[in-house]
Amino acid sequence: MAVQLYNTLTRQKEPFIPLEEGKVKMYVCGPTVYNYIHIGNARPPIVFDTVRRYLEYRGYEVQYVSNFTDVDDKIIRAANELGEEVSELSERFIDAYFEDVTALGCRKADVHPKVTESMDIILEFISTLIEKGFAYESEGDVYFQTRKFKEYGKLSHQSIDELRLGTRIAIGEKKQDALDFVLWKAAKPGEISWDSPWGKGRPGWHIECSAMAKKYLGDTIDIHAGGQDLTFPHHENEIAQSEAMNDKQFSRYWMHNGYINIDNEKMSKSLGNFVLVHDIIKKHDPQVLRFFMLAVHYRNPINYSDELLENTAAAFDRLKTSYQNLKHRKQSSTDLTENNEKWLEQVKVLHEEFIVAMDDDFNTANAISVLFDLSKLANLYLMEKNTSVAVIDAFLNEFETLFSVLGLTLENEELLDEEIEELIEKRIQARKERNFQLSDQIRDQLKEMNIILEDTPQGTRWKRG
Repeated sequence: MAVQLYNTLTRQKEPFIPLEEGKVKMYVCGPTVYNYIHIGNARPPIVFDTVRRYLEYRGYEVQYVSNFTDVDDKIIRAANELGEEVSELSERFIDAYFEDVTALGCRKADVHPKVTESMDIILEFISTLIEKGFAYESEGDVYFQTRKFKEYGKLSHQSIDELRLGTRIAIGEKKQDALDFVLWKAAKPGEISWDSPWGKGRPGWHIECSAMAKKYLGDTIDIHAGGQDLTFPHHENEIAQSEAMNDKQFSRYWMHNGYINIDNEKMSKSLGNFVLVHDIIKKHDPQVLRFFMLAVHYRNPINYSDELLENTAAAFDRLKTSYQNLKHRKQSSTDLTENNEKWLEQVKVLHEEFIVAMDDDFNTANAISVLFDLSKLANLYLMEKNTSVAVIDAFLNEFETLFSVLGLTLENEELLDEEIEELIEKRIQARKERNFQLSDQIRDQLKEMNIILEDTPQGTRWKRG
């Protein structure tokens, strides 16, 4: 069965059939880098990193491009307020972005193009649009002539007349029609700028993605993705520019992830509920935040709160505990063959259920339900008096495979320092010698060091509190 995905362009699920068999060209709109990313900014990297991972798991070679907007009004304003150069500020927050999303389990794109390094292709793109009659220069600015592109509105499913209502030409704009959008902005005094045929200036926001997608992926791509808020006008404008330029369909499939609410309210600076990933992962395991995001279908809204994240942490820990218990039990398992097929078949069925869930528009919510079913089955198997290495290995491999596809890790990656390791070993020995007073003292001592111990039938386990 082919992967089915919901295409915003057609508003229906469709079989995913890339232009070139076995290969996927995928472009994901990246951040504007003037601050640390907030939790809403984190959802697209997590979602589309997972899409990429799953497509690769299904055998596709994925060419993945995600840009940085490293010059625009917000960046210039922030740089002026902080007394920094635009390039200095943007590079600092590009580094911060990578630090945050890497902690969230996201792999880097094959290419992360920047606007400031793509000026040649942007200027060439704009010049061609002018030559083809789709754009015009006006006192140093260049605008796209929206009405010239007859299919404008096809992504957001709005007619040109509907879009025209409520639009106006703002003070300082030099465009002919309120629907026209800027491709090149004339520089203001003291502003960072580049030379162009229309004078010094810098690109408008929409043109950058069209130009960079063309440069790195070609005229037509398979998947263009981003947050739901980008559907209009950003992605609508990208389609108009790219298809006017290339006379070809720009992207065959459009994917958009849903919004994030904070404590049941829309996240916004004015409400004071703006939550930065940089702050969240100081208090919580970043893997828990990824798990939290994937526990909801990517097109649905997510409600975030500290309480919900803590509940997610407990659920995530249950899955990891099942895995660790299997590893402990493997040490005492044998080459037993009795009842193996029964258990192996059940593991296989769960694997197939995971594939069905992910094939259905990357339904990570249902896929995670399969992980909990796998955990329940593993816990049931561990109640057997005698266990088989073959069955334990099947469970372990399944956990590792499914977690890897979702970009999740099973191991506690932090290493215990020497003192903590010695205390844990000393407590294990005290329990063997039935010296429970010493055992309890060590447990309390470790608790003060934020190390929580769990005594299980498979041995002593630890986690950070």
